[in-house]
Amino acid sequence: MEFETGDLVLCTVDRIIGTNVFVKIPYKDGEIEGTIITSEIAPGRIRNLRDYVVPKKKIVCKILRISDKGTIELSLRRVTQKEKKEVLEQVSLEHSYESILKSILNEKSKKIIEEIKSENTLYNFINSAKINPKELEKIAGKEDAKKILEIINSQKEKKFYAKKEITLTTTEPDGLELIKKILNPKNNIEIKTISAGRYSLKKESTDLKKADNDLKNFAEEVEKFAKENHLNFTIKEK
Repeated sequence: MEFETGDLVLCTVDRIIGTNVFVKIPYKDGEIEGTIITSEIAPGRIRNLRDYVVPKKKIVCKILRISDKGTIELSLRRVTQKEKKEVLEQVSLEHSYESILKSILNEKSKKIIEEIKSENTLYNFINSAKINPKELEKIAGKEDAKKILEIINSQKEKKFYAKKEITLTTTEPDGLELIKKILNPKNNIEIKTISAGRYSLKKESTDLKKADNDLKNFAEEVEKFAKENHLNFTIKEK
């Protein structure tokens, strides 16, 4: 799988030279190098880089740029706590999936895992296989694919919660009815009133990214409706 600008990656700090931090990023069956400049370590003035990064420490970074020569520039400060948690959870699940593949496929596992990682992440591949096992069956065989998915599906999946807070106010005569109309729960999104004009949105899912996207899409729908009907709308990440 090739990296793209905006991707989140789990890195290991390799060395610090001057104001540059060099990290190792897992890639296919090896590693590639990335760099972080001081201004992308943390907001504000940094007195000591080692308060944030030290060799061998694992950190979650966001890819800012990839040069024509393949140089990867990263940011640590632009990663939110929610994004960090999501990446660490995915890495943990990938390790679990890899162990299951090795236990079922034995000596074939290395080649198959490499094949999967050359095109995708193991996390995304297995999650797709839960819905449509054909690709897994193609590379692992029908019987082994069935055993792999039985073990994975028997594991208790961790639930994630994506949250956002919005404000929605108006001076229109029918404003309350308009607000009730748009704040109609969908896609299992839980909507609660915090106080007058303030509402919390929450979505529970085994896939944090999907839950967050569902909330984002719903909030955009509310914002569009608000503009069309002269309502005041703001959103706050939680």
